[in-house]
Amino acid sequence: MTTTYGTLNGKVALVTGGSRGIGAATALRLARDGADVAVTYVAGKEAAEDVVGRIEALGRRAVALRADSADAVEATGAAERAAEALGGLDVLVNNVGVGVLGPLDGLSLADVDRVLAVNVRGVFLTSQAAAARMSSGGRIITIGTCMTQRVPGPGGTLYATSKSALVGLTKALARELGGRGITANIVHPGPTDTGMNPADGPYAADQSAMTALGRFGTADEVASMVAYLAGADADYVTGAEFAIDGGHAA
Repeated sequence: MTTTYGTLNGKVALVTGGSRGIGAATALRLARDGADVAVTYVAGKEAAEDVVGRIEALGRRAVALRADSADAVEATGAAERAAEALGGLDVLVNNVGVGVLGPLDGLSLADVDRVLAVNVRGVFLTSQAAAARMSSGGRIITIGTCMTQRVPGPGGTLYATSKSALVGLTKALARELGGRGITANIVHPGPTDTGMNPADGPYAADQSAMTALGRFGTADEVASMVAYLAGADADYVTGAEFAIDGGHAA
């Protein structure tokens, strides 16, 4: 994929969970492409403010917003606050998510409620609020997981369930919003080198071996696909799934 900057000049983006990892890489990439960017965080205020500073150093406007996607009011309000702070909203990247991995019989009701609240209800509500503020050319891009396409072993029931729901949401949003010229797509990262899942971590060798390329991806590689979907070259792309997984699902 060719790297081109400046393709999002004049656009405003909201990246949920944008203080670290794939979210931070995506926020910075969209800024390099010309967008003003709002990022949300829950506990990582300093990290979010660092991302804002790096975006501003690129000559773009940025704002960090504390918003817990598990809270219905805050999930809805994130889009409203981003639009108010930056003068509109053109691109939503639903990056925020939580994962609880473990045996099926060890998952508590609290685990189920938390994961579904953040990964499903929060994404739905933020997308709903964002769509209400978008005009033709708007983009809703959701970060899924390679586990929606291949669950390589036990322990991923709850996480895979929550992320698989986002595939249906994406396809439905594409139908719901297509008449308004707004697209919706989902990106499925494979094993990706982040602070939460480092490429030199204790389970990295096994994860790398599950991919066709035999390695972890980078957050920037995922961000590049998001940037493509946010830009004008993807005007005719909607309701689609994109695996950035090194062949994990092959």
